[in-house]
Amino acid sequence: MGAAIGAGDKKSVNIELNIVPFIDLMSCLTAFLLVTAAWVNIASLNIRPKGISREQTPKMEENEDVICSVLVSSEVIWIGLSRVDDGFTKIEKTKTCKNEDKPDALGRCHDWDRFRDELKKLKTERTFFKDREDIELAAESTPAAPVKYQDIIFAMDIAVQTGFEDVGLTDPAGLSAPPSRQ
Repeated sequence: MGAAIGAGDKKSVNIELNIVPFIDLMSCLTAFLLVTAAWVNIASLNIRPKGISREQTPKMEENEDVICSVLVSSEVIWIGLSRVDDGFTKIEKTKTCKNEDKPDALGRCHDWDRFRDELKKLKTERTFFKDREDIELAAESTPAAPVKYQDIIFAMDIAVQTGFEDVGLTDPAGLSAPPSRQ
């Protein structure tokens, strides 16, 4: 950035600023802004925190809705309903893997087709969920048995595809219907 001060007369106050560097900087920043804005809209996940807070004591209200809870672990997927004593649906890993799935060390993958079928069954057969779009999802990951990030995202995608548009992500202790491991 440069400026030409005075062009002969000592009392001259005319200064010519070179604004070319400012224009270069603004054009670069504009390009970064446009690329970032487009990327943020493409790679966004619409999730809201769900579940029961650890600090609060759980209160059951009379008009509280039944909530569908999904727990994804490294070995099994649990689907359960709060306030309903139907038990939990346990979806274990299978030996058949699709092309996009990467098998674990034993050659097994989550049964995403059965998970999709169970969610569709909930949406169509249960009167609780016919007009509702909310579901809560948690991942139970431990250092010994980590849950892949792709599995969480895949579970969220399936939930959205089956009509549960309002997917809430919570921790396993905050699920409204934590699975009983029987």
